[in-house]
Amino acid sequence: MQPPQQPPGLQALRDIVLVGGGHTHVGVLKRFAMNPEPGVRLTLICRDTHTPYSGMLPGYVAGHYTYDDVHIDLRRLAEYAGARFFSDEAIGIDHEAQTVLCRSRPPVPYDWMSINIGSTPRVEAVSGADEHAIPVKPIHQFNDRWQRLLQRIETHGGHTRVAVVGGGAGGVELLLAMQYRLTRELAARGRDPTELSFALFTRGEQILPTHNARVRAHFRDTLACRGVEVHTATEVVDVEAGRLQAADGSWHPVDEIVWVTNAGGATWLRDTRLALDDDGFIQVDDTLRSPSDSRIFAAGDIASQVNHPREKAGVFAVRQGKPLADNLRAAVTGRPLTPYHPQAKWLALISTGDRHAVASRGGLCLAGDWVWRWKDGIDRRFMARFNDLPPMNEKSMQAPGVSRVVLDEEENAQAISAIAMRCGGCGAKVGASVLSRALASLEPVARDEVRVGLHAPDDAAVVRVPPGKDMVHTIDFFRAFIDDPYVFGKVAANHALGDIFAMGAEAQTATAVATVPQGLEAKVEDTIYQMMRGAVEVLNEAGCTLVGGHTGEGSELALGFAVNGLIDAGGDDGASESMLTKGGLRPGQTLILTKPLGTGTLFAAHARLAARGRWIDAALASMCQSSRQAASCLRENGATACTDLTGFGLLGHLVEMTRPSGVEAELALAALPLLEGAEETVAAGILSSLQSANVRLRRAIRDQADWVEHPRYPLLFDPQTAGGLLAGVPAERAEACLAALHALGYTRAAIIGRVLDPGKALEPIQLTD
Repeated sequence: MQPPQQPPGLQALRDIVLVGGGHTHVGVLKRFAMNPEPGVRLTLICRDTHTPYSGMLPGYVAGHYTYDDVHIDLRRLAEYAGARFFSDEAIGIDHEAQTVLCRSRPPVPYDWMSINIGSTPRVEAVSGADEHAIPVKPIHQFNDRWQRLLQRIETHGGHTRVAVVGGGAGGVELLLAMQYRLTRELAARGRDPTELSFALFTRGEQILPTHNARVRAHFRDTLACRGVEVHTATEVVDVEAGRLQAADGSWHPVDEIVWVTNAGGATWLRDTRLALDDDGFIQVDDTLRSPSDSRIFAAGDIASQVNHPREKAGVFAVRQGKPLADNLRAAVTGRPLTPYHPQAKWLALISTGDRHAVASRGGLCLAGDWVWRWKDGIDRRFMARFNDLPPMNEKSMQAPGVSRVVLDEEENAQAISAIAMRCGGCGAKVGASVLSRALASLEPVARDEVRVGLHAPDDAAVVRVPPGKDMVHTIDFFRAFIDDPYVFGKVAANHALGDIFAMGAEAQTATAVATVPQGLEAKVEDTIYQMMRGAVEVLNEAGCTLVGGHTGEGSELALGFAVNGLIDAGGDDGASESMLTKGGLRPGQTLILTKPLGTGTLFAAHARLAARGRWIDAALASMCQSSRQAASCLRENGATACTDLTGFGLLGHLVEMTRPSGVEAELALAALPLLEGAEETVAAGILSSLQSANVRLRRAIRDQADWVEHPRYPLLFDPQTAGGLLAGVPAERAEACLAALHALGYTRAAIIGRVLDPGKALEPIQLTD
């Protein structure tokens, strides 16, 4: 008998994991955004935050579109859909454990999974191609190489020979786009476009073999008119620096080679038990499900429909979005799946580099500037579906309704208990078995001073204080501001350790306090594991041992640490030569900040879908960077005062330093290092909820009314999470200190001001532009 439907309130009864951010998966995210399935949690695993729309790539290369015009912001779309975004790359599947193996994070559990990672040009199949050619996919790598080629041709003279290997529509269209852009760049600089030459190589007897004769003739004429060498029936068998070899033994000189052929499936798929075709693509049935694992679906270029083989074209990936979303929804709710039959003929709109295009469908061939305008309109409307996100309707904004997810009897009992039967005693502790399983595989770094810790759990940890050392204690705790528990664990640990490093101490031990949302035991266990795995990696890197903690259930994910550190013991007056305090600023010193500002405004914008995904990526990378080496560098360069920037913002923490030091300080607003996007979100009026409390300190700024309209003024009050260190360094050593910080990887570290003698004014902070 089927168990009763679940009560409302639980977000994660079942996990659907989407591997890859291809055209099909963006359609799935949008459909779930507009019609959420209560009890179903979506997770998107993708290496790239911004996924390109392949139909607009030639237009981007030709210079008709900007980067943002042709990319879908996956982090923003996932946030809109209520999905978790994990910035990583899948490298395997554990079918028994039902987990996705990732390159740089713990395995991610799934109940159902879909793969939409596109195809990969097999450059390794041709000797030297992997080293000397650039495949068009992954597109982010191609774009990096393309930008370098643009820069090189713009700044250096001499002849450059560009070759494209692959005579299909993709290769021809890309070559024409590259030629159009590069020749225009040379002409704009008054240089001779004949400095460039282009060649197309294809092993086929003709170009565009899947299109009709009129289309092929149109492009043969276009290539000839543009002076492109076309080598048909020419298979490339070897590539060396500056040349490539054909199967007939002839060598052809080239400077840049773009590879747009021999695509296949990702190599890691070979080590799964998924059925693959001869090219390494995942075989799927009419419902887009793998016949070898009923819990795994695939779509787009990586999939091969056994009963309906089709060319690898973006139109199929786009149109698979609806049937894939519907079948994932059906699978998770126990309903029958629906077959999908792709169309036999499709419209292809192929551009010629300039604002001209050809329409091809069956025997149809239409060409003209108007076809390009038609294509441009179609492409822009497609992108608008995913980048111009409409407001959510009232129904979707309401609390989750009754779930249709089918659970077994034990899971059903857990779900009901999680909502209605939890007591508040003992801090609503997580069950011992769940907690022990979640923590079992964690391996905190060992320290000799720890007598009793996680390696031998007891009622409390026992830690020795080494002779000649003083203890440094700190504590931090905050709720999750991102939906990735692993990354959140890293940030929370870095945030807590910042106080220890700012004091000039080494971290010794940490005790964790965590709150985890209620749910099925398996989901709670994984959340704890992911979060603590991230935290322990950071603690271990700092030489800090996790010795215990407390985990309870609550409405939101949250994590904090009580951290103990060690510092050389001071004298009877408590002073220690190695200790850095807030009161150690000296007139004449230079103020150095080791990380950029802006986390508060950026994550406020992220919650409102007003931040670009790459801005959030950069902010998280900054937050995950430890301040341990920065603190050592500052001490080695004579710093006498230091603090880490957190919730009070730059101004608040600087005021905390000037008062006990008996000094004033000058800040140069133009010198402040800022995270990308921070000025844009502040200008839009998007501020952290803590901003208003921090702004009360504006009375510490001399002539503050003169600076209110400065675009960077609000960022003085922006609260930071896992922010940088602010230190006073002797002026004569400041430049050397800054260079050393940059060499250590703190590339945005900057000199932001100086320490002044105390004056008669009440306000201790002066601003300059």
